[in-house]
Amino acid sequence: MSDRNDPNRRDFIHTSCACLAGAGLLAKSSLGWSANTEKKPVIACRDANLGEVKAASPWEAMKAIGVEGVEVYVDFDRSCPGISKGTKKYSIGSAESIADLRNDITEQGVQITSFCLGNHFDERPEEEVAFVSDVVLAAKQLNAKAIRIDVVPRRLKDRANFLRFSTSICRQLVDLVKGTEIRFGIENHGDTTNDPEFLDKLFDGVGSDALGLTLDTGNFYWFGHPLDELYKIYEKYAPRVYHTHCKSINYPEDKQNIRREIGWEYGKYCCPIYEGDIDFKKVVAILRAAGYSEDYCIENESLERFPQEERGAILKKEAELLRSLV
Repeated sequence: MSDRNDPNRRDFIHTSCACLAGAGLLAKSSLGWSANTEKKPVIACRDANLGEVKAASPWEAMKAIGVEGVEVYVDFDRSCPGISKGTKKYSIGSAESIADLRNDITEQGVQITSFCLGNHFDERPEEEVAFVSDVVLAAKQLNAKAIRIDVVPRRLKDRANFLRFSTSICRQLVDLVKGTEIRFGIENHGDTTNDPEFLDKLFDGVGSDALGLTLDTGNFYWFGHPLDELYKIYEKYAPRVYHTHCKSINYPEDKQNIRREIGWEYGKYCCPIYEGDIDFKKVVAILRAAGYSEDYCIENESLERFPQEERGAILKKEAELLRSLV
């Protein structure tokens, strides 16, 4: 395994300074944010990946790979299927279940940095807004600052109609978090929200700093954007990043800086972040320059290609890389 992202202090300082000069220390001022250089970012992991670690509970899995935060998936029935402790199942469906989850994460000294939702807004809009409202309530009590939402056309296939619909729905969502520090992060994925033109129109139409991006570093690359253009896209949206999915792809050299078809050979070339084409020294520097100080969340979609006994060590190595950079 080659460590393409192995940190080098001199290169990192050079990259950081360049990005600070280009992006500006007050890049988030237009959104009402100011750079917070004192807050230490949290290294986190998707709950789905924690299931690949041999441990008695997700909390022990987190400690085994060296992360202190977790992104928790919440199903429409309010259950949290990605985390369990033996026969114990977690949920945000009642005050009692939220309190139970809060007690366990407090006792273990870990935190939920974000909730992950797989929304079907254009199929059941009223029910989905009520669902998100319940997740906001849980986020307040569990001190989770980000909620990853899915803005994906499932029924409305016409792009213009879907944009109008999504703008209306997202305006309703931002009303749910008024007066709180909670932010919604639309994940860039699929053939819609990986398109900067769609994102720009949606953000402009909603007009609220409560709506931003769950920056999935790998998905813009998966979409077909050339490698050299990725960092410009990251810089463009850095002031709106509220949460991250850190993943990468290791494409052949002749495929890196061309426009590829959407999803080209992803299953073959997705990889741990320390083997991929994306330079995470640059990613961290770009986000830091924009004042980002939230989580760096590992999402490894290549683990199934590795033997089970190696997967925990791979996640640990990814966490170590991110921690060395932040």
